[in-house]
Amino acid sequence: MIKVLVPLAKGFEEIEAVSIIDVLRRADIEVLLASLDENSIVKGVNGICIATDIQIKDVNSSKLDMIVLPGGWDGTYALSDDDNILNILKEMDTRGQNIAAICAAPFVLNKAGVLKHNYTCYPSVEEHIREDGYSDINMVVEDDNIMTSRGPGTAICFALAIVKKLKGEDVYLSLKGALLAKFCE
Repeated sequence: MIKVLVPLAKGFEEIEAVSIIDVLRRADIEVLLASLDENSIVKGVNGICIATDIQIKDVNSSKLDMIVLPGGWDGTYALSDDDNILNILKEMDTRGQNIAAICAAPFVLNKAGVLKHNYTCYPSVEEHIREDGYSDINMVVEDDNIMTSRGPGTAICFALAIVKKLKGEDVYLSLKGALLAKFCE
């Protein structure tokens, strides 16, 4: 079974995290939720708490098909300050494994040195990354093994793009239709 890691840090953006988790699970993709520490319940920016499955220190990145980082500034800063996250991103990028981030989270990819030239993010976050290569045109931007998206309003399309990448066009189209997500490209 395809396995995707979604690390959660206090202050994550709930719409993004839940959309990613839900859409991927609907596509029969195993989603592993990881906390940064021993606190298995992680509170999002709007007070919604999600139970995680594992601590990030116990994750074996070679067993993953993808890592997906939700945004939210507080969560993003926490992810970017976590050596385990940065090491997993570097290891996965070295192996050419899939990496994705939405909203403010491309900031973490940049800090880890894995963000490729073309990317998107929440408007104004590019000022903390770099403007060269930034696009505000598409909801999802792919460059090599890196996929990025803009924010809460693009979360379902982002998750569907992940499904398309991991499970193919047929599963993507079927799920897109079932979710009534005609607005996704």
